[in-house]
Amino acid sequence: MTESYQGLTQLGQQTPSPTSPETAQLERVPNPRPDARYLIRFTSPEFTSLCPLTGQPDFAHIVIDYVPGEWIVESKSLKLFLGSFRNHGAFHEACTMLVASRVVEITNPVWLRIGAYWYPRGGIPIDLFWQTGAPPDGVWVPDQGVPPYRGRG
Repeated sequence: MTESYQGLTQLGQQTPSPTSPETAQLERVPNPRPDARYLIRFTSPEFTSLCPLTGQPDFAHIVIDYVPGEWIVESKSLKLFLGSFRNHGAFHEACTMLVASRVVEITNPVWLRIGAYWYPRGGIPIDLFWQTGAPPDGVWVPDQGVPPYRGRG
């Protein structure tokens, strides 16, 4: 293992699923091209959490776009972090902003946006969007490609 990957605790080994977002360890690795401005996209089409009042499952399609600075998210740790919401009770807004804030906290990106496209609860889909500011000049930022709700799938 190279020196830049020392300290990773999940990659390359069997790792149990974290029991909550608070206990999930989101990890980072050095950006292999800190001199270039480019966009990284993570898509989680089967994100799951629980309604904090009823305990019923909620489902979302989440898209995270970011322009890295010095660090990038280690993808296995992100997968485990996102999976840790499966038994976590919180409203859509809290889940979405917790995901965004943790990625920003661990990577300190040049720019980040999140789109969380929640499936209907009570017949109303909820879509949430947040970004750290305007995207950097010269970076191609494609549409997130998730259509407005019409029996999404």
